[in-house]
Amino acid sequence: MIERMMLSEGPKLVPFFKATCVYFVLWLPTSSPSWFSALIKCLPIFCLWVFLLAHGVNFLGTHPNAWKILVGLIFSALGDAFLIWQEQGYFVHGLLMFAITHILYTSAFGLKPLNPEPGCVVVIICGLSYSLLYPYLSGPFTYLVGVYVALIGFMAWRAIAGFQLFNDLWTWTKLCACLGAVLFMVSDLTIAVNKFCFPVPYSRAIIMATYYAAQMLISLSVVECKEEDSLRKRN
Repeated sequence: MIERMMLSEGPKLVPFFKATCVYFVLWLPTSSPSWFSALIKCLPIFCLWVFLLAHGVNFLGTHPNAWKILVGLIFSALGDAFLIWQEQGYFVHGLLMFAITHILYTSAFGLKPLNPEPGCVVVIICGLSYSLLYPYLSGPFTYLVGVYVALIGFMAWRAIAGFQLFNDLWTWTKLCACLGAVLFMVSDLTIAVNKFCFPVPYSRAIIMATYYAAQMLISLSVVECKEEDSLRKRN
């Protein structure tokens, strides 16, 4: 199954991998924000738009979950652009864009199966994370970060809940959603700790590597819809 996925989806992801390499090779300084640096940062996400669109507009139109992921990627690109100028006062704008992204991703992952066990684990992780951040937060960030942690935690729970490994109900696309959500949490927690608490060594590399990987995996998670269509046609 994974080999078939690599053969069918791998070529469509080549532009994404090239754009990601361009970002890490250029490694433009964050101290000099510009529209060019915003473009380079957003380019891998633009390539994921193309990846989803390559499956056909009709596919996106008839599969709301795929469409929600695409719109989430659009808000992610806006969030990336705002964060380029976070030191100029646009951090909250970026936070809002990614909050909308997580709401869209949560809607795409759905509320079934409920699977509360991983939800309890995510609640504990989010609670510990916010407890770490709380002493360093002040003003509106005390509440904004709390709401954001809740949103990304809920998104991660819904992604993980669909990956039922021990019930033989899992697919590689559900695994992609699960891993993508976890990596997104790692990326955002690193951002928060580095911004509000203390400098994290190699923070930018950790943040962007986990972020790009997360977005790629979440984009791959909706390809299952197309596989299911193909199976129905064969039967």
